[in-house]
Amino acid sequence: MKKYAQNLTEKIISEHLVRGRMETGTEIFLKVDSTLVHDMSGTLAYIGFEAMGIDKIQVPAAVTFQDHNLVAMDHRSLDDHRFVASAARRYGSILSKAGNGICHSVYYSRIGRPGTVLAGADSHSATAGALGMLGVGLGGLDVSAIMGGEPMELKMPAVIGVEVKGRLKPGVSAKDAALWLLKQLSVKGGVGKVLEYFGEGVENLSVPQRATIANMGAEMGATSSVFPADEAVRRFLKAQGREEDYLELAADPGAVYRLRLTLDLSRIVPSVAVPPMPDQVKSVREAGPVKVDQVYIGSCTNGSYYDLARAARVLEGRRVHPDVNLLVSPSNRQVYQMLLEDGSIGQFIRAGARIMECGCGPCIGLGQAPPTGGVSVRTSNRNYRGRCGTADASVYLTGPETAAATAVLGYLAEPGDVMEDLTELERVAEPEKYPVDDSLLFCYGQKTEQTELIKGPNIREMPVKGPLDANIGARVVLKAGDNITTDDIIPPGPEVLTLRPNIPALSRYLFQKIDPGFADRAEEYGCSVIVAGENYGQGSSREHAAIGPMYLGVKAVLAKSISRIHRSNLINYGIVPVLFAHPADYEAISAGDELMMEDAPGQLLGGDGTVRLRNLTTGRDIPGTVSFTDKELELLLAGGLLPYIHNRHNGGVKP
Repeated sequence: MKKYAQNLTEKIISEHLVRGRMETGTEIFLKVDSTLVHDMSGTLAYIGFEAMGIDKIQVPAAVTFQDHNLVAMDHRSLDDHRFVASAARRYGSILSKAGNGICHSVYYSRIGRPGTVLAGADSHSATAGALGMLGVGLGGLDVSAIMGGEPMELKMPAVIGVEVKGRLKPGVSAKDAALWLLKQLSVKGGVGKVLEYFGEGVENLSVPQRATIANMGAEMGATSSVFPADEAVRRFLKAQGREEDYLELAADPGAVYRLRLTLDLSRIVPSVAVPPMPDQVKSVREAGPVKVDQVYIGSCTNGSYYDLARAARVLEGRRVHPDVNLLVSPSNRQVYQMLLEDGSIGQFIRAGARIMECGCGPCIGLGQAPPTGGVSVRTSNRNYRGRCGTADASVYLTGPETAAATAVLGYLAEPGDVMEDLTELERVAEPEKYPVDDSLLFCYGQKTEQTELIKGPNIREMPVKGPLDANIGARVVLKAGDNITTDDIIPPGPEVLTLRPNIPALSRYLFQKIDPGFADRAEEYGCSVIVAGENYGQGSSREHAAIGPMYLGVKAVLAKSISRIHRSNLINYGIVPVLFAHPADYEAISAGDELMMEDAPGQLLGGDGTVRLRNLTTGRDIPGTVSFTDKELELLLAGGLLPYIHNRHNGGVKP
């Protein structure tokens, strides 16, 4: 029985706590209700699951999506789709086929339930928090272990209470509110935290609007984002034909938060994140009339019916500027059908837009890359340099109404620059009934079918690292700066992302954008270490940014700070994450220096949270800090999560 007023995050965690204490920063283990993988993260996740030697999925609801790489430039994309489909059948997962929509949109619309816990192999899994549930993004191998029956391991997050007040003005979107909050917190302000929304203004946000805000929490580095399950959630679930899934949930009166912020919706204005980071936020007026080549309206952030129908209103009776290529992508086929029925698709077409498939592609450079040196305005969630598929393009992030106005005028503009009466946008309301057609959702459930895993020639076995070396002697293969993203480590785009199941081939592209010689140098060194600044590994959850370096011999990452998901991925693949005890020591290391950590197992097991590396090139000692749970230490000693799990299920026999 609880002894104090709990916030909503604490309520959900306490209901799922397997072991551990709910004290900020301590190790907790949670029972998971559902998992999520897709054709990008799921290939490696299922290769790992197979290597673990587990017969069937152990969680109540596992969902596999074919939604990311829909371009199919060659056989590899559909080989990946066929592989994850065969794995869903073999191990007992729900399968959402290509064309059904983006994983996060389909999940919160058709599958998610208030009060539950989702472990997703995608950094934007927190989108599900719009329903009053806890969605956490993890690496694919973490999700493999959870599918195999392991609890989800986290450090108990601090809970930040965001009090929502007021109502958005006409022409201002939930994306603008999310951008405002991102500006306040920065890309690392949410690290180790859950953002929990409460207050009288929450009732003025629909579930799709809440999903936009929860989705953007990933850009703040947050572990998750949570809204209450209130009347708006009940209406949404009823409109989806599943009111029986509703459970009213909210924080207790008097609940305590580590920190309180205020989000006054009435003060938010049309905003834009300017390149190259999503926290570089300005009002559209401050950013100025930037000339634009391309506009993309859609994505898991802003692809809802509510978003696209309002964008269509902005375009009504108007034409896209001759110099602009406008792309529109509904987030799922349910949204697409509604836009067809209400005439919005016709408005887009008459305005000169191109209607794209219901999928994730353009956001990660899989199709629709901007021209060389071009400017693209997008309603997606990240604008890292090169993420769109064009290395020197500039991406600006906005809400759908602003994006539509920009497409009309050819430069960055507000909705009020093209519409005399913005209240027309208020005519778009959340539907009372969504068209429900789950014919592309195949529920294989917990029944294991004896189906062969179908692997194309690009799908290779999972590389496995041996146990932790007694002494880590390694040369500095790369000295990187601050805010290195997983896009910097593994470049986006079809050429590279289709190689995800083929680690030997994929590893040749590591750090290609910032250091084209990395792969050759890592192979030459044999054993190496990466040195980096603040917030190393931010962004996407892609574990390939860890397994690729492991394959090329990287033994450790020494940085000023490391993002949550990437740190976990490093440990999962046996790479030791170490932080500088004195950040100024970063300047005392150069690329090519030889570092030594003697008695690495003994130092990590020492228990005082410190390690000592010696720069053999300069003769200088470099003190470091580590903070590992008992489980993380076991993983590092074993060589990573795969050998650890395999040993547990197969009597110590190494894969």
